[in-house]
Amino acid sequence: MTIVRTSWLAAALLTSTALLASPALAQTRAETLRHVTGAAINTLDPNIPGSTREAFGLSLLTYDRLLSFGRKQLNGKWVFDLDSIRGELAESYTVSPDGLKITFNLRKDAKFHDGTPVTAEDVKWSLDREVSANVLGKGQLLTGSLTSPDQFKIVDAHTFEVTLPKPDKLALANLAVVYPVIINSKLAKSHATAEDPWALNWLKDNTAGSGAYIIESYKPGETTILRRNPDWNRGSADKPASFKRIITQTVPEAATRANLVEKGDADIVIDLQATDAADLEKKGKLKVVSTPQYNSITFVSFNNQMPPFDKIEVRRAIAAALPYDDMFKAALFGRGAPLYGANWPDGKAPTGEVFPIPQPLKTDLAEAKKQLAAAGLPDGFSTTFSFNVGQASTAEPMAALLKESLGKVGIKVDIQKLPDAQMSTLINEKKVPFFTEGIVAWLPSMDYFYRNFYIGPIRWNYASLDDAKITEWAQAARFEADKAKYASYGKDLNTRHFELMPQIPLWQPAQDAVMASSIDGYVYQFHRQIDFRDLSRK
Repeated sequence: MTIVRTSWLAAALLTSTALLASPALAQTRAETLRHVTGAAINTLDPNIPGSTREAFGLSLLTYDRLLSFGRKQLNGKWVFDLDSIRGELAESYTVSPDGLKITFNLRKDAKFHDGTPVTAEDVKWSLDREVSANVLGKGQLLTGSLTSPDQFKIVDAHTFEVTLPKPDKLALANLAVVYPVIINSKLAKSHATAEDPWALNWLKDNTAGSGAYIIESYKPGETTILRRNPDWNRGSADKPASFKRIITQTVPEAATRANLVEKGDADIVIDLQATDAADLEKKGKLKVVSTPQYNSITFVSFNNQMPPFDKIEVRRAIAAALPYDDMFKAALFGRGAPLYGANWPDGKAPTGEVFPIPQPLKTDLAEAKKQLAAAGLPDGFSTTFSFNVGQASTAEPMAALLKESLGKVGIKVDIQKLPDAQMSTLINEKKVPFFTEGIVAWLPSMDYFYRNFYIGPIRWNYASLDDAKITEWAQAARFEADKAKYASYGKDLNTRHFELMPQIPLWQPAQDAVMASSIDGYVYQFHRQIDFRDLSRK
């Protein structure tokens, strides 16, 4: 489809205190969902390098995948379930006894937005694109052993096969994340060129999907308006999505977003400041669903190859000197799940296959001084501690407390607040000695965390860790089918992580979804965006 770029004023007007829908859009208030976000949708193709999380969220609505995640209850909140994979465009699927072949039976009634039937030919072209083009999905699908067009086979118009080199527990899950969208191949190929055989340029600003919503207007970085696809029936209740129209507006100021949802001019927001979310929750007029991001970690990290942080004793000294509770309260107002303060009676991680888990970390300045002396630095040292400005609301108070506490053991800290792009570049070039960051694993499997964040000279190995045991165990765990052995690998890896202290896990921040009391169905999703297909209005 071709996107008509309309001004937001043609659809809705945003002032500092109100978001007003024009008469043309006000079919009924109940049928329209109004969403405000501080960030921007910068592309319609989630595979384009540089895509924002908001672009990922939009693609979940406009495109289908073969599969999607189910949901589960976690501490009383609904979250996505990595272990529950259901069909989306696939009506059903079967895995061969040897785990090497997955056969998908496609829905025969599925249609793209232009009315073209979805066939196995479209699936083949779309997945070929994922593993062949210079797109974000290429690296992601690699984690599920999906690497070559030769693995994808059309059996007939509605039957499709994937062949694996060896059984991989994350193959199915990788087909449910945001990247492997199923594209109307005929439409996309009509806009491809010799220089751009996968229509990357055209799909950046146009959609060719079969998803629950069709883009009515799109103004990059400002406004996106969606209308419901009446033919879509791939929801959990086997019916079209609840809302007829969704309006997403970028509102940079967090206080304005809070004001809009409080006044009822917006229905839902997920990126408020912790203080605003706490205040609105206290007032009791809105529904606030606060879910610890169980697939994420905020940490203090060291470059393990850069002196003095190449010494385990220095890393342990800092871990013993951090004021954990004070940082948690100052940064997040306690909204999240701490990853410190655990009790490991024998010094070993509990048996299990999860990561991250709370570690036995506590503030002990005497122990910190002891570790510094063992490192040959009894008088401490001077260093910098960095964070990016995009994290300032949480990182700044945390950094101030860190500086004060480390000063008590002789470590003098100069705090550097860097622009996001500069921080990203320095991390990529492995030039930051001591800093705070966060990681998110779309597939929160224990081995996935270790393989993607603690092995090799890649950007996401923030600690620049190079440990033979972690590498060996994580790679072995990837293909371990025996649950007991897999859990044993988890115990060993988690224990080794604590012994080496390459990073100090602090907490899993909460995602606060603040919404009108009439909104139901919110589920915390792997990509930390709202799946509007889950929502309805009472």
